[in-house]
Amino acid sequence: MQDKEFLETIVKEIVDNPKDVVVEREIDERGVLLTLKVNPEEMGKIIGKQGQTARALRTLLRIIGNRNNSYVNLKVYEPEKEGGAPRERKPKATTEDVDDLKL
Repeated sequence: MQDKEFLETIVKEIVDNPKDVVVEREIDERGVLLTLKVNPEEMGKIIGKQGQTARALRTLLRIIGNRNNSYVNLKVYEPEKEGGAPRERKPKATTEDVDDLKL
């Protein structure tokens, strides 16, 4: 499982809590799917600015997959999208709020 070990090694060097890094590997008819779980507070480090870090990890995994004649893809587990606690949202302004404003 060269791809899984590679991903774990790289991600553990990026995050502050390497103990929280979990990589799950699944094989189906489309190829290999690696699901990466990290501490939710460090999600930004894995995704990176405009997704650059996650994109770079996917590119490296595809190169490893090509060497092994398989398709390797990366899924970054996001608790909010997978049924976790929803993000706190600011309430929208109402017409009453606008009427209360003094211009």
